[in-house]
Amino acid sequence: MYNNNNYSQIRSMEIGLLITRLVLGLIFMAHGVVKFQGMEGTESYFVSLGLPGFMATLVALAEFFGGLLLIIGLFTRWISVIFVILLVVAIFTAKAGAPFVGGYELDIALIGMALTLAVAGSRYLAVDSLFRRRSRR
Repeated sequence: MYNNNNYSQIRSMEIGLLITRLVLGLIFMAHGVVKFQGMEGTESYFVSLGLPGFMATLVALAEFFGGLLLIIGLFTRWISVIFVILLVVAIFTAKAGAPFVGGYELDIALIGMALTLAVAGSRYLAVDSLFRRRSRR
């Protein structure tokens, strides 16, 4: 089936994906908390960008709970796709006209992380893998 070298490579890859999942989840949770702590200002900012004020609450919820779901490894691929969409919208609204450095370079890095998880998933220490195991029985 797998020789030790293949197993080691797969395990290393899964640990890397776990780290990516945890870091991305923590970053989004933190951003969601900040939005909730200053929701009135966040809503005003969204309106100044031409977005409806209620979108601030939806984005804060998506960031906080999406980050939490990533951390526990539930719906990893779907949450990652949602984060890519949020980040692309942020680049074209909140970061429009900003320079790359000091503007949207973090968003690009986060998109790269989210796309990696959307494509590869992350099974190590993930709730998703528990469902996969049960469905195989």
